[in-house]
Amino acid sequence: MSVRNDLVMLILYIYFCYRDQIVEMFDHAYGSYMKYAYPADELMPLSCRGRVRGLEPNRGDIDDSLGKFSLTLVDTLDTLVVLNKLDEFEDAVRRTLRDVRLDNDVVVSVFETNIRVLGGLLGAHVMADMLRQRGERMQWYRDELLHMAKELGHRLLPAFNTTSGLPYPRVNLRYGVLNPLSRTGTESDTCTACAGTMILEFAALSRLSGEAVFEEHARKALDVLWEKRQRGSDLVGTVINIHNGDWVRRDSGVGAGIDSYYEYLMKAYILLGDNVYLERFNTHYNAIMKYISQPPLLLNVHMHNPTVSVRSWMDSLLAFFPGLQVLRGDLKPAIETHEMLYQVTKQHKFLPEAFTTEFRVHWGQHPLRPEFAESTYYLYKATGDPYYLRVGQSIVEKLNAHARVPCGFAAVQDVRTGTHEDRMDSFFLAEMFKYLYLLFSEKNQLHFDIDEYIFTTEAHLLPVSLSTSQPPCRGNNTEDLFTYSCPSTQTLFPNNPSFAKTIRDSYKYLTGVGRGIGCNLGCGLAFYCLYCLAGQHDPVYLMLLCNSFHQCLSFNEAHEGVYRVKLVAEVTQTPEEEVVPLIVQLISPPYLGRTVLTAGPAKFGMDLIKQEHGTSPYTACGPIENAQELSGHIALALRGDCMFAAKARRLQEAGAIGVIFIDHREGSNSAETPLFQMVGDGGSTADITIPLVFLFSQEGALLTSALEDHNNVDVLMLPKERQLGKTAR
Repeated sequence: MSVRNDLVMLILYIYFCYRDQIVEMFDHAYGSYMKYAYPADELMPLSCRGRVRGLEPNRGDIDDSLGKFSLTLVDTLDTLVVLNKLDEFEDAVRRTLRDVRLDNDVVVSVFETNIRVLGGLLGAHVMADMLRQRGERMQWYRDELLHMAKELGHRLLPAFNTTSGLPYPRVNLRYGVLNPLSRTGTESDTCTACAGTMILEFAALSRLSGEAVFEEHARKALDVLWEKRQRGSDLVGTVINIHNGDWVRRDSGVGAGIDSYYEYLMKAYILLGDNVYLERFNTHYNAIMKYISQPPLLLNVHMHNPTVSVRSWMDSLLAFFPGLQVLRGDLKPAIETHEMLYQVTKQHKFLPEAFTTEFRVHWGQHPLRPEFAESTYYLYKATGDPYYLRVGQSIVEKLNAHARVPCGFAAVQDVRTGTHEDRMDSFFLAEMFKYLYLLFSEKNQLHFDIDEYIFTTEAHLLPVSLSTSQPPCRGNNTEDLFTYSCPSTQTLFPNNPSFAKTIRDSYKYLTGVGRGIGCNLGCGLAFYCLYCLAGQHDPVYLMLLCNSFHQCLSFNEAHEGVYRVKLVAEVTQTPEEEVVPLIVQLISPPYLGRTVLTAGPAKFGMDLIKQEHGTSPYTACGPIENAQELSGHIALALRGDCMFAAKARRLQEAGAIGVIFIDHREGSNSAETPLFQMVGDGGSTADITIPLVFLFSQEGALLTSALEDHNNVDVLMLPKERQLGKTAR
């Protein structure tokens, strides 16, 4: 047997082991919901009971997802088919038909009900119809789920009764909108994603049911958003008035409030074959790449003045965007942003709900969102790079280690403390397990051809056969290589893992955290160790074989004579990149070198050998107004608001001969917080030649206090071992 064939066998074992682990996790989550919560909408995993709206403390807008329609069951239906749980699927469909009511007197989010419940019913109908047509299962099924979907569609339609055509954000399932009993209809605003994320489900419902009204309303809402874009920048805002179409919030990004609007333009083209959607998406995409994308970051800007960033943090929902870029064929920025997100997860275990441009926690919650796993799946299928299997491994292990509880999986209230929240949203079952299972699956191991379906934003499966036409992949008049490319990874991307690696390498220490996944040779959660044994990125170093769910073969027992421990020992390990401590030493009276502050280095700028005076701190994100005073001195700059490199350039241009950055987070110090290397902004930093160091807040306070007391302080910026008064080794 050849080495390559042995490799295939090894990889198949890995797939088998990890898929089994993911299925076990799904069983724990879904089984807990069915045991402790059903027919309630959601499971409360810490309380081991169901969340029934009105019986639990109100959580505000979060509760708008709950409609007393067994939300988690409906949202999970097609996941059961993907995970090959066909008996459970048939049972769940029967339960849905028997127990779920859609005429409840409850006010729900139009957006959430569309993507979770209508999408769940449609995805389940598509799967049930597929199984029925094969003649193996569901022979009793008579399109009952489609009839339920049509009923729900009609209950959502009153939301579109506005002058503009943009839907109300909420609707009463029984009384609609503007009815005296509806308790809704007074709203004037909705988010862009809320109005722009209807076309996939509504168009699919129209084409499956034969009633065009649903697709017409969803398309009209998209037409309004397109017409209301800012014509100079081609960007849209976050919140819009549903009556007059005026923008209420003008910040523009790809995260919360806008995210799935862009996603649905691209996917509407794939599902429906209408070039109009693709042309609109490409117009927006070009604007995103011009103004919002600052690789590896995706920043929010003002839609009317897009050169101005409106906040210094990003939200976790933007993690879907690399996956969307893969669909478009723009692989390089997808790899860059995904790697940035991965580094953040290595630093904080999960993606915080929001994090700063310097990768600190802004909002610490993590409600088990699946978007990072989604992009990981897309990138692996596009590149064939097993690195993304390692990322998937880390997601699985962190969920088990930090979110698993006796009655399911609990959202993380704060990634800094690891505290839990009594919450397991339906999207965890609908999306997370689906993407993880597919990540570790080959196409021929599924019950259907996954390439014949498109994922909704809730990961429900709709068949691309709904398209009324199939536009060609080539022959269009455009200079953009990927403008009209079909989303086939087999034709777009070569199976070349080294391509992705060369892009990732410059970002792997972005947050200051070293290699995040080590070898785990146990047979518990981690069944395999990919490359880390040898420090190499080549499949010949894949060593570990899984013999069963609970046993791993030793190396000497592995495939007859194929790989030996000796091979590992002969390969030089790739050393961890160490952060070499620097110091800021105060040498003028009265300090005379006795005050030494530990500092972190930068990956750009010159070696620290200068000795000069200090000045007052700058934010350094705007014009430097007192450049004459600064010239020839070392500048102090506060961290935050913009990138380190941007600050350094401005201060260097103003004449500073060095910069000491000071952390803006009160109380941080070098004794309790690991040092990290400041990195550039993704572009070349060769133009920055002055020395740069970073002080945490407490050390920075000592320096600024010295400046306040003595006005002029001489300092040295140099490696720790070269400080004055210490003998060099």
